[in-house]
Amino acid sequence: MALTPRLELRQGQSLVMTPQLQQAIKLLQLSNIDLTSYVDEELERNPLLERADSQSDPDPQSVAASSTRQEDAPEPVTSDRTLKDDATAFERADTFDTGMNNLYDSDLGSDTAGLNGHNTDSFQVSNWSGISSTGGSFTGSEFSLEATLSNETSMRDHLEEQLSVAATSTTQRLIGTYLIDLLDDSGYVRLGVDEIAERLGASVEEVQGTLDLIQAFDPTGIFARDLKECLALQLMEKDRYDPAMQALIENIELFAKRDYPKLMQLCQVDNEDLQDMLAEVQRLQPKPGAAFGTLVVQPMVPDVYIRESSQGGWAIELNTETLPRVLINQRYYAEVNTNGLSKDDKGYISECLQNANWLVKSLEQRARTILKVATEIVRQQDGFFAYGITHLAPLNLKAIAEAIEMHESTVSRVTSNKFLACSRGVFPMKFFFNSAIASADGGESHAAESVRHRIRGLINKETASSVLSDDRIVDKLRDDGIDIARRTVAKYRESMHIPSSVQRRREKNVHI
Repeated sequence: MALTPRLELRQGQSLVMTPQLQQAIKLLQLSNIDLTSYVDEELERNPLLERADSQSDPDPQSVAASSTRQEDAPEPVTSDRTLKDDATAFERADTFDTGMNNLYDSDLGSDTAGLNGHNTDSFQVSNWSGISSTGGSFTGSEFSLEATLSNETSMRDHLEEQLSVAATSTTQRLIGTYLIDLLDDSGYVRLGVDEIAERLGASVEEVQGTLDLIQAFDPTGIFARDLKECLALQLMEKDRYDPAMQALIENIELFAKRDYPKLMQLCQVDNEDLQDMLAEVQRLQPKPGAAFGTLVVQPMVPDVYIRESSQGGWAIELNTETLPRVLINQRYYAEVNTNGLSKDDKGYISECLQNANWLVKSLEQRARTILKVATEIVRQQDGFFAYGITHLAPLNLKAIAEAIEMHESTVSRVTSNKFLACSRGVFPMKFFFNSAIASADGGESHAAESVRHRIRGLINKETASSVLSDDRIVDKLRDDGIDIARRTVAKYRESMHIPSSVQRRREKNVHI
C-alpha cells in the first residue's frame, strides 16, 4: 500500500473547558476559608475588583454586581412530618474511650501534658532617658511597640538554648544539633545510634553519650526512640520506674489490648495496684513535642443554616458572613479606557473587566448551587432534622443530582468542604450521604450512620456481666428489623474505635 498525502474531513464532538468554566468548577469545591483566600488573590491581581465593604456608600454607577443576592433565597422547605419528638435531640456520636488503644499507638490523651518549659520574656529598655517621669510614656525615637511582642518559641529554639548550656565540647554540640534536626513533630528520634554514628562519622559512644545528655532536657521524654522509652524517661524523672512499672512499660501492648490479668501476672501486683499504675501512665505525655506543634486549626464555620420556620417546615439560608462580596468599579474602567491607552493596555483592561465579570457570576452561581443542594438535602433528610439520627435515610449523590437536575460530579463538588448547621449541631454535608442497609422485614432500608448509632447505643448499655459479642449485636439488630452481617458489624465497630467484646469484658472487670 502506497503512502501518499491526502486531505480528510472528520466530524466529532469534544468538550473544551474554557478558563472561565475551570474557574467556576474550582470555586464550587472550595471551602469558605479557601474561597476567601482565592478572592483576596483576585483582588490583588485585578484593579477593577473591589470589596463590597470597601465603600461605605458605593456609587450605583460604579457598581456592576455583587456576589450574592438575598432575593434568590428559596422558600422554606415544608415538612409532612409533625415535630412530635423535638425532645429527642441527636447527640453526635463521640469517639469511644480508646485511651488504652491510643496509648500503644503513641496517641495518649494529652489532658495532662508533661513538664514543659516556660520562657519568660523580659522587657528591656535600651534608653532610660526616653521614659517620661510624669506620664510614664516612651518618647525615645528608638522605641518600637513591635519589639515588646513575644513570639512563640519553637521546639528547636527551646532545645538549642538548653544545648548551648549543657554541651561541654564542640563534638557534643554538633551531635546534639544534628539530633535536634532529626526530631519529628512528636519529639522522637526514629534512627538508631549506630546509624547516626555512621552518618556523622563519630563513635557510637560519643553519640550515645550526647543522647543521654539531651534526653534529660525539658520537656521530659524528648529524644526518645519509641513510646516505651518516652514513658520510661518520664517515670524515671518522677522516680517511679520501679520493677513493677518497668514490667508494665515493657508490655505496654497488653495495656492496649486490655489484657489486665496478664499484666497483673507480669507486674506481680494486685488489681488495686494495677489501677494506680495505669492511671499514672495515662497522666504521662506520649508526644513531648506536641507542646510545640505548629498545626493551625481552622474553625469549622457553617456554610448553610437550617432552622424551623414559623410557618412549618424548615428555612434554609446561606451564611453570608462566609461569602466574599466583590464589586466591579465601572467608573474606574470608563476613566482608564478613555485616556488614550495603547493597544496592549486596552487589551489588558478589557481582560480585567472580563475576568471580573466572570468572577462575580461564578460566585453568584456557587451560592445558588450550594443553596439548591442544601435545600434538597433537607427535603430528603427531613426525618433526621425532625427526629434525630435514628431516622437518617439512605441517600446518594445520584438522588440529589436527579432531583435538582444537575450532574453527580457537581453535587460532589458542592458538598465537599461544606458544613450545615442546625439545632442538632454542625455537620459536613457529606454526613447526609449514607449507604443503604436492607430491612429484615422487607420495609424501608436503613442508613449506615443510623446503624452505627444503634451499635454504639447497644455497647454503651453493656454491663460487666452482659458484654455483647458481634453475633449477639447482629441478633439484636435483626430484632429491630435491620438485616446486617456480622462482618459488617465488626467493620462498623472498628471504624468507631470500639474494641472487641473480649477486650471490653476485661476492661469492665478491672474497672479502669
